[in-house]
Amino acid sequence: MKLTLDVENTVTHRDGKLHLDPFEKDNKLVMVGCLTDKGQEYLFRDNYDGLQELLDEATILIGHNIVHDLMWIWECGFKYDGSVFDTMLGEYVLQRGQKQPLSLEACAERYNLSTKKQDTLKEYFKKGLGVDEIPADELSEYLSADLHATQELSNEIYRKLNSTEYGGLMTTVVLTNRVAVTLARIYQRGFTVDINALDSVRKEFEQERKDLRVSLNEQVSKLMGDIRINLNSPEQLSWVIYSRKPHDKAMWANNFEPYMSDSEFRTNIKQHSKVLYKQLASTCVECNGWGEIRKVKKDGTPYANTTKCKNCNGDAHTFTDIVGSVAGLKFNAPNPKWVSANGFSTSKTQLELLEGVARQRGMKEAEKFLHDVRRLSAVETYLSSFVDGINTYLKPDGKLHVRLLQHRTSTGRFSGADPNMQNMPRGGTFPVKKVFVSRWKEGKILEADFAQLEFRVSAFLSQDEVAINEVTTGFDVHSYTSKVITDAGQPTSRQDAKAHTFAPLYGATGFGRTKAEAEYYSHFTEKYKGIKSWHSRLAKEAVTTGIIKTPSGREFSFPDVKRRRNGSVTHFTQIKNYPVQSFATADIVPLILLKIDELLKPIQSCVVNSVHDSIVIDVHPSEERQVLDIITHVNSQMNSLIETHFGISFNVPLLLEAKIGNNWLDTKDVS
Repeated sequence: MKLTLDVENTVTHRDGKLHLDPFEKDNKLVMVGCLTDKGQEYLFRDNYDGLQELLDEATILIGHNIVHDLMWIWECGFKYDGSVFDTMLGEYVLQRGQKQPLSLEACAERYNLSTKKQDTLKEYFKKGLGVDEIPADELSEYLSADLHATQELSNEIYRKLNSTEYGGLMTTVVLTNRVAVTLARIYQRGFTVDINALDSVRKEFEQERKDLRVSLNEQVSKLMGDIRINLNSPEQLSWVIYSRKPHDKAMWANNFEPYMSDSEFRTNIKQHSKVLYKQLASTCVECNGWGEIRKVKKDGTPYANTTKCKNCNGDAHTFTDIVGSVAGLKFNAPNPKWVSANGFSTSKTQLELLEGVARQRGMKEAEKFLHDVRRLSAVETYLSSFVDGINTYLKPDGKLHVRLLQHRTSTGRFSGADPNMQNMPRGGTFPVKKVFVSRWKEGKILEADFAQLEFRVSAFLSQDEVAINEVTTGFDVHSYTSKVITDAGQPTSRQDAKAHTFAPLYGATGFGRTKAEAEYYSHFTEKYKGIKSWHSRLAKEAVTTGIIKTPSGREFSFPDVKRRRNGSVTHFTQIKNYPVQSFATADIVPLILLKIDELLKPIQSCVVNSVHDSIVIDVHPSEERQVLDIITHVNSQMNSLIETHFGISFNVPLLLEAKIGNNWLDTKDVS
């Protein structure tokens, strides 16, 4: 029996966030709706007799965002271990990377379903009423409409998946639904947080933020004179970096076209902006440094209230240019794509590239400023997104219940929420990781990390002989990168070389790189000619068919791709990136995650997270050897698992490297 399921539950408003999960002590289940494939409808409220029997009879459970529904029925004591079909995820896969809204209401509108009514509950929510305070008949009507809409939507998606046009996506949909159940289990388990360690990390970041702000204020004063600069303003940060200010901010960006000539670009900059000079502040002579003046009546008596001084605009100081002393770092934007509404771009990517230029040119002052600006932004993000995020979403059971999502990215790789730990910086030095510990006394945290996964996947997809040989023989590619850059005149360690080894894989340019680094980027395309040829084939496939297909069956649509006059194609970065990232982290990582989770079922140790291309396991103190044996077993079977599931011959070895420790940060490699 196909059974469509939907739950209604109360929510908690805490720390300015909505908490919809069953782990909040005040949240409760209000109503459960079930609809069979024969049209029999069951609405349970207060009395749930018969619900478990329906779940036992179901051969497949259908829902829209099924993880939410599974979480609630599991936490309320009901059992379901069978197959699921998530209409939200099915529709996501069918979109082929072209993201459209995935709410049930949006899907129903796209498919022209007659069963989904407008949200009749919005007025109740506006009044601050909870789901449990809505009249039962209205809530029942709403839930019934959702059930029928979900069932109709599932029929439409099944119809598509059984058509010639979309049939190749069935394997991807099946895997995605299997993974959804495992992600629900990870969500349910939670990851234990050490509150004292979290507080310690907060203090470390807050001190670093304080020190960076002091340093940056000193640097800004040196660069800009007495001009008051707010570095949180992209507009004012642009002044510091590019030493220019648009004449008319509202019209500035309209003066540039993406592919205008360089000479026209430079001319427009000169015509529509002015060079900024360092300024000297002087006490305003009109208000004597008060910022306000008290006007006098005709009879000579002063008015009771003061008014803002017009001469200094209430600032108490006037500012004059220091002639001949240009303010800021004096960078030139390389092309029109760097133009922004605020002047020129100050995005993270652009700042990183400019820092590279500064390093290349020996501009120590500029390099330090750009590094400190980027680091301050990172520290503020770490505090707000991770430290505050963990604290906000920490549940009464002392755990962060990790939400991993499959429908947020274009490629299908996991995203996250509450907070999104997929945004953690790569590498083993991120301090926030040390707040995560085992749920068991003397338990440990193991992280199994895929070695060079995306490069190995690129080697397979392109069948580049050099890349395959290097992976197969264990060639140290990072040491090789270090040697190429060092031989080009820039001594570089193996560790520092890692940042460059695979960067050209997705078409990274030499801009912002030193001469030696740029030489390696050129060397990469010469060395891996097979990857370069494969990129060309991908571009041709996208232009010819509008769709790129991967060996897993996943597909990506490029309806707007065009070939330019110079032979290059639009969207080339995505064309090169999507097949690699999706096959590596949306297909292989989830498939291996399923296998590891299955092998862990007989014991207490369990998967608690997956970040980037790693799988994190909470290890019971008596099961360390068993868990390590499971990782060893998976390593020995990995290629055959991929070949069996996807029906392909995978001729590039893959490797999970395990490290284990008392918390997620302080781990050591296990041979």
